[in-house]
Amino acid sequence: MRLILASASPRRAELLRAAGFAFETSPPGVDEAPRIAEAPAAYALRMARDKAASASTLHPDRVILAADTIVVVADQILGKPAGAADATRMLQMLSGAEHVVQTAVVVLAGAREWSDLTSTRVRFCPLTPEEIAWYVGTGEPAGKAGAYAIQGHAARFVNWIEGSWSNVVGLPVATVYRMLKEAGSRDILSASPHSEQLGP
Repeated sequence: MRLILASASPRRAELLRAAGFAFETSPPGVDEAPRIAEAPAAYALRMARDKAASASTLHPDRVILAADTIVVVADQILGKPAGAADATRMLQMLSGAEHVVQTAVVVLAGAREWSDLTSTRVRFCPLTPEEIAWYVGTGEPAGKAGAYAIQGHAARFVNWIEGSWSNVVGLPVATVYRMLKEAGSRDILSASPHSEQLGP
């Protein structure tokens, strides 16, 4: 069964392409609002499952890969910023502090499901108001969990990480490879990696 990436994220697609996977994308439509008192890990897993289920409805005969990435600092979930002010608030929370990036990964193959939660610890250098304003002004925080991209301009702010770097980008590739092997996907050792987007 061929692989479907249930995501609109160009970063996840690029990570898969760079690792040699052949796949097609089918962006899901799900409500990403957290539930009251929902724990961060439970939220991420629920989102990944909802995305996988949405794609599976459209492509029931395919292997589905879905993921959801969150940034957790002081027990708070930092999702995608609503705008510049929200991005500034998030970066102020991350400044000089340690946080955890969690990515829930779900693979569906017919009636079978595999799930995993990968965590990476990240520490930011202390940021000045000028540095935060500059970074927000680049536009890079938009659409990024925690309002930063470790593979972009924010690399200058990251003091250290412990765990998977690709997880912080948005997809723990080694975890995905293991899960797809278990699911028996035939696209995990593709000689000609490629991707295309499928319509709804």
